[in-house]
Amino acid sequence: MSTREASTVVRTSCNRDCPDACGILAHVEGGRITRLQGDPAHPVTRGFLCYRTDQFLHRQYSPERLTTPLIRRDGALTPASWDEALDLCARTLTKMRAESGPASIFHYRSGGSLGLMKHVTDHFFSHFGPVTVKRGDICGGAGDAAQLADFGDEDANDLHDLVNAKAIVLWGKNPHTSSPHLLPVLAEARKRGARVALVDPVAHRGVGLASLHVQPRPGGDVALAFAVAQTLFARGYTHPDAARWCDHLDAFRALVHARTVAQWALEADVTVAAVEALAELYGREAPAAILVGWGMQRRANGSAIVRALDALGLITGNVGVAGGGVSFYFRRRGAFDTSFVDVAPPPRTLSEPLFGREILAASDPPVRAVWVTAGNPVAMLPDSYAAIRALETREFVVVVDSVLTDTARLATVVLPAATMLEDDDVVGAYGHHYLNVVRPVVRTDGARTDYEITQGLAARVGLGDHFAGDARSWKARMLTGASLDDVERAPVRNPRAPRVAFEGRVFATDTGRAKLMTDAPIAPAPTAEAYPLLLHALSTPASQSSQWSPAEPDAHVEARVHPESAGGFADGALATLRSALGAMTVTVRHDASQRRDVALVPKGGSLARGRCANAITQARLTDAGEGAALYEEPVRLEAL
Repeated sequence: MSTREASTVVRTSCNRDCPDACGILAHVEGGRITRLQGDPAHPVTRGFLCYRTDQFLHRQYSPERLTTPLIRRDGALTPASWDEALDLCARTLTKMRAESGPASIFHYRSGGSLGLMKHVTDHFFSHFGPVTVKRGDICGGAGDAAQLADFGDEDANDLHDLVNAKAIVLWGKNPHTSSPHLLPVLAEARKRGARVALVDPVAHRGVGLASLHVQPRPGGDVALAFAVAQTLFARGYTHPDAARWCDHLDAFRALVHARTVAQWALEADVTVAAVEALAELYGREAPAAILVGWGMQRRANGSAIVRALDALGLITGNVGVAGGGVSFYFRRRGAFDTSFVDVAPPPRTLSEPLFGREILAASDPPVRAVWVTAGNPVAMLPDSYAAIRALETREFVVVVDSVLTDTARLATVVLPAATMLEDDDVVGAYGHHYLNVVRPVVRTDGARTDYEITQGLAARVGLGDHFAGDARSWKARMLTGASLDDVERAPVRNPRAPRVAFEGRVFATDTGRAKLMTDAPIAPAPTAEAYPLLLHALSTPASQSSQWSPAEPDAHVEARVHPESAGGFADGALATLRSALGAMTVTVRHDASQRRDVALVPKGGSLARGRCANAITQARLTDAGEGAALYEEPVRLEAL
């Protein structure tokens, strides 16, 4: 076969936990992928990939890839055949179901892959049980709860509608890391004259996009939003008809006037001048958009923060109009029907942010088995050692993954999963409204998709007929908003998605009007002398949660702090970063652009390499939505 005959280009999509869900052109030569390219025909990807995906081939062909199932024997994970591994899984789960009931089995599925076919795995465990499942959401639970409370639903204006905005506030959002394909849209909006503000305790590359950067204290966003709201009321920048689409307008007005602007500014640790500048930028000209970051709502008052931002949009009339909106989430499942998943209500749910604690405390029956799909809870959930204790003390743990993660190292059985370049799936996005297919570009001998694993397990427990169809038939079953044939030909915008969310200012609440918040949330606690810094484990351009591309560094985690908060440690010095829960060794990096009350480390580090910030982060819940308050951990630097 000639080189020309052996060369192909396959169109597929990234299905990892990222808002952009990029379209990919995978170049294949002789059965091996040689290059990944952004799909130029995808209206959002526009021909370029983020660094994480651009470097994914290092992960695809890593020597750490799992290509055979592993079974724990005499304390060690040893290779096994697929038949042996699936026979053991089927036999053990069936026995536990008979002895203790299906609630003794916990299926934990997280967001390591956002492909819709992962719902078929949920469907299997619902049929087989129903078993115990998780509740809450480690990623966006607080923000989801806020927008559902305010709007009765959650969605966003079309991504490209942003070019109609005259002002844009990036509130807690770092597009260079978390939404790189937003950057060309922001550039076009700025070219058309839009002014951009950044509100974030953290100084990052987004500062370069903004004419105004406000750095409130961590969690001080509610106080800042209330100060801005009071200024909007005082300067006549609120919409005169806001009462027509807002319930509780008078109560909200009273709430933001409970203190003076100066008092709110003091709580937020910003100047009154900064409040006035932000109110002028957002309120003077309409339409104006607020883009809400996901990390910000992972605080104790995270839901209240998003509700306060919703209120700014509502009282100014910047919701339900082109160029406006308070955008937190694009409804990525809006074109899909997964109502078939739950055969019956689960007998029990366990809180995802409290993973280890809840497994250990579960009784009547206790959790005997844990099956992990698309997740690495030891590294990605708070209180890593509680998760370890929980998994180490279960009778049977199955982890489906492509590498031996911190969680997989604790398993009874490890099943090698297909990567995103081997998967067969369909995706929506939570950063835009386009749908795309995930095609198996190549296959690695020994790896199987989650659906193939489900089929093999189903056949062994008497459910084979129910899961006999191919992946395409399940994708067609779920995809109801568009034709699968069309999506297979090219990315398709979800025809059910709005161009303008809540257009006409009609909301899915019981009154048809939006609900403004009426209660003052608890203010963030000041840092204590013993632990003067708040730990922020932030997303990085080099990792997708705990999936690193090309590879996770072996070096100590770098902790960025203001030089005056470094406790006398020189730039580049090794130190201990300690919380009340534990400690880790870090390399101190001075950064004078940061606040003096934060310590910034990369998110997604592995425990095995001593780089896991969640090992020293206590498990706490957000104020609503049962999210994880990951950014509430006080820490200090001390000598090794």
